[in-house]
Amino acid sequence: MRFDDPAAFFAHAAPFLERREAENNLILGLRARLERDRHAFGDEDPYLAVAEDGGAVVAAAFRTPPHSFGLAATERPEAVDAFANDLRGMELPGVLGPNALAERFADRWRELAGVRAWLALEQRIYEARHATAPAGVPGLYRDYLAEDHDLAAAWMDAFVAEALPDAPPGRGDDGVAFVARRVADPDGGLVVWENHGVPVSIAGFGSPTPNGIRVGPVYTPPELRGRGYASALVGELTTRLLAGERSLCFLFTDLANPTSNSIYQRVGYRPVADVSDWRFAPATPS
Repeated sequence: MRFDDPAAFFAHAAPFLERREAENNLILGLRARLERDRHAFGDEDPYLAVAEDGGAVVAAAFRTPPHSFGLAATERPEAVDAFANDLRGMELPGVLGPNALAERFADRWRELAGVRAWLALEQRIYEARHATAPAGVPGLYRDYLAEDHDLAAAWMDAFVAEALPDAPPGRGDDGVAFVARRVADPDGGLVVWENHGVPVSIAGFGSPTPNGIRVGPVYTPPELRGRGYASALVGELTTRLLAGERSLCFLFTDLANPTSNSIYQRVGYRPVADVSDWRFAPATPS
């Protein structure tokens, strides 16, 4: 069942999605922006759909073009096939979702669309209910300031180039657009760790869920890594968010980056689930 109205979709699907809030934080985090503006991510209409059994929602899926197709966590993997059939004829840059579901969709999409599909990124979802910022890290936490703009935009471009080098063109904001959007977001923002008055690490936050909010991206320039700046920044940011109206914080890490997967656990995050990002491209002519 497809929905044209984001408010109607979330009213219908939210009880199902919220049962696994951490695993579904990506789709739940879209709710506020899509309900304010269904074209918040681009000119094309979003794809919002559920699968039902006996009138009960058993799976949900989404896409905010130009981004990849996304799958919510479900115990009914056969629903993936129904979504793939429903999307037949569309062009998709990829699929993101829990490992087994994303792989199943990629296999099905190869058959339906005649594309090449490959695993581009493996990530882990983390959740924190409390956090402890490491002691002894030089510097201090502060909010983003207007004079940080150029540096923050350049760092966001560097983050994408490092963390998402194979992202399809047009998939995400450039640094300038990202900073503008995040600063204007009533549900999010940017924060900085500075040392001797100089910014040394930056983190974003936003995409609220009923009980939580997502932290990220987090970026420290290569020449400043290994000094605890990102750990201190994320620990302090998480502590402050949890001291407010949020009881949960989420973040995504690249499983190929052992450093990020260890430092966030040291400040209080625990692994919840793994997700896979598959990419699609036209099949190579024989």
